[in-house]
Amino acid sequence: MFVNSTITVGVTQRVVATLVACATIMASIGVYQTAHAANLTEVSNTLSTSAPNVASAHTILFTATNDIGPAENITITWDSQDDGGAGQDFGGIDDIADNSNLSAAVDGSAVTAPTFVSDSADTLVVNGITATAGQTVEIEVAVGADIMNPTTLDSYEIQIDVANADNDIGRTRVVILEQVVVTAIVPTIFEFVVDGLATTTDVNGESTTGSSTATDIPFGVLTAGDAKFMGQQLSVETNANNGFTVSVEKDGPLASSFGADIDSFFDGTDELTPTAWAPPTGTLAGGENEWGHWGMTTEDGDLNNGGATDFTSTDQYIAVLNTPTVIFGHTSVCDGTTTGGGDATDDDLCLTQVGYKVEITPLQEAGDDYTTNLMYIATPRF
Repeated sequence: MFVNSTITVGVTQRVVATLVACATIMASIGVYQTAHAANLTEVSNTLSTSAPNVASAHTILFTATNDIGPAENITITWDSQDDGGAGQDFGGIDDIADNSNLSAAVDGSAVTAPTFVSDSADTLVVNGITATAGQTVEIEVAVGADIMNPTTLDSYEIQIDVANADNDIGRTRVVILEQVVVTAIVPTIFEFVVDGLATTTDVNGESTTGSSTATDIPFGVLTAGDAKFMGQQLSVETNANNGFTVSVEKDGPLASSFGADIDSFFDGTDELTPTAWAPPTGTLAGGENEWGHWGMTTEDGDLNNGGATDFTSTDQYIAVLNTPTVIFGHTSVCDGTTTGGGDATDDDLCLTQVGYKVEITPLQEAGDDYTTNLMYIATPRF
């Protein structure tokens, strides 16, 4: 019993002595705790272009691990693993001190642009952003800041340091690579169709007096004072970016084999300003130009051509010349079927109707073979 009692007392004394020694040391040198920077999460940097040696915008995203106050600096380092190699770094930052190329958002909602603090060849320092732990912070540096992508194709580390109480830090990478060239060919579509019209078809407010085909406008026997009116339908289907223009011209006067002709509207004056129809004057003293004339109308109220005068209403006619005259046009792609309201008070897009009218007086020279050829010229505009 005495031996056991002695051993127990001895152990107790050593334990007490050790505790006293530890307490003495801690009291003399203090207790130290080591602080570790927290990792930012969801860190990324989206470039507006990944091509080498060009200026790019940078959209930096990260989720705050701890609170960030408006006075706490956020430092973005583009060359955080700079090896010093020539041509392998992001270019310097220009035109940013006035904040014109900075913007920010927190959890997807725009906030006041961050305040520029400083920059260098590799870093940008801003503050003025307030976020709580768990919120997503977005800092956008516009392309106008002129941060140049490296010339060497590689991946590059970018570091974000938040100077809050925890000195949070995050890293991400971007890849600089050659652009991928995407090419394609879309074949041109251009289909122009001329169709005849039946008798009693309304064309720009006037009813046709006979039927036509795609290749024939047969006025037939003309009687003094009795105007004849016939028409055709024109349609265009095209994927030309700027649409199309359709013009018409004749290859010569509407003439007989004896040399007589039915003149152009009005009384041979070659009128190109859309004008209400009027019968030929028909005087002997006025000459053969006044004995008969013919002209045309269109339902397309917007020819989309700066060199042509638009038709604006029903009962308007122009002369058919030996040179092309625009009678139909549009400024975009067309399906061949979309049209207007049936007269020249609005724009016919892809389908219209045109009419040809002739009238003579008793003085018009006789002839059983008055003939001319019309030519439509349809032109895509790319």
